[in-house]
Amino acid sequence: MMHLKELFLLDPEVVFLNHGSFGACPKEVFEAYQEWQRRLERQPVHFLGTEFAEHMRAARAALGGYLGAEADDLVFVPNATYGVNVIARSLDLQPGDEILTSDHEYGACDRTWTFVCRKRGATYRKQPIPYPAGTAVEILEQIWQGVTERTRLIFLSHITSPTAMTLPAAEICARARHAGILTLIDGAHAPGQIALDLQSVGADFYTGNCHKWMLAPKGAAFLYARREVQEMVKPLVVSWGWELDLPGSLKLPGSLRFIEEQEWRGTDDPSACLAVPAAIDFMRQHDWESVRPACHALVRQAISRIQELTGLPSAYQDEHSYHMMAIAELPHQPDLPAFKARLYEEHRVEAPCIEWNGGHFIRISVQGYNDQRDIDKLIEAMRKLL
Repeated sequence: MMHLKELFLLDPEVVFLNHGSFGACPKEVFEAYQEWQRRLERQPVHFLGTEFAEHMRAARAALGGYLGAEADDLVFVPNATYGVNVIARSLDLQPGDEILTSDHEYGACDRTWTFVCRKRGATYRKQPIPYPAGTAVEILEQIWQGVTERTRLIFLSHITSPTAMTLPAAEICARARHAGILTLIDGAHAPGQIALDLQSVGADFYTGNCHKWMLAPKGAAFLYARREVQEMVKPLVVSWGWELDLPGSLKLPGSLRFIEEQEWRGTDDPSACLAVPAAIDFMRQHDWESVRPACHALVRQAISRIQELTGLPSAYQDEHSYHMMAIAELPHQPDLPAFKARLYEEHRVEAPCIEWNGGHFIRISVQGYNDQRDIDKLIEAMRKLL
């Protein structure tokens, strides 16, 4: 994987083991992004007024092919948190209704649901999943312990942000569908990190980032909705697409209405989304099917070596519980932000240090640009700091 380092824009002086936070874009994908920006600026009126819909349709088609979804069931959004907000604001929640989740969720999305539930008189219920987590069947049963007759929707990450644990999304969605409960899966970390087929996952709604593990520029993400539930989805920003459905105006078929309402939010720069096909091509050209397991092997090694330093147990039942990102528990740090700052300032290692459920952890992300030397430098730094 060493040759891939030269294809990215990252600072060569930094050991970058934090792809999971904001991603990193290859040079040629970034150049495609800038070329779209130049095309926009050469004739903004023609680009946005005439060409926009066709360009976006082509980008959605490429994305749908990569994700195993119909292009008309996808819309581009700025990020996965935005996608969660769209669905949270669209639900007609009533006092007493419940949204069920886990205690491994991303803080911004926790805040989204807390905000919406508080305004509607609904309850955001967190069901604990202990760590190390059990099998997929055990996790499913643990989640289901939180289901009540008032559960309207189950919201879960596909790969959790604080603990990098893969949840059995397909099994949970199938059981929820049988019980008449809606599902929203937060796939912020899934596309690109794992092979993803949205039809097989079976979620009613799925939102994911393209700018993280798919290597697209920042500002590219998607929201998927099953055709049968697209009528439920309302625009977070009301613009021209919504007016097309007013009484007396042209009535759009459901999927087209879904696209028009969500993708045209007023004047915006769609270049990051239009560069998604270039990111998909980059991964194909560089055999990402082989890159992913190589990254997993480096993550596994890093976690094992940190455990040797600390003597603390693994956060996972086995190596199949995580992929290109994982956490290792740290001895309690009186000042965790200071520990993270020293890791970067003294050793130029970029990796987040996280407090979760009373424990302290370091989260390691390995992408195609990382190699054995990066892991060795991480362990050397950890040995000195611990």
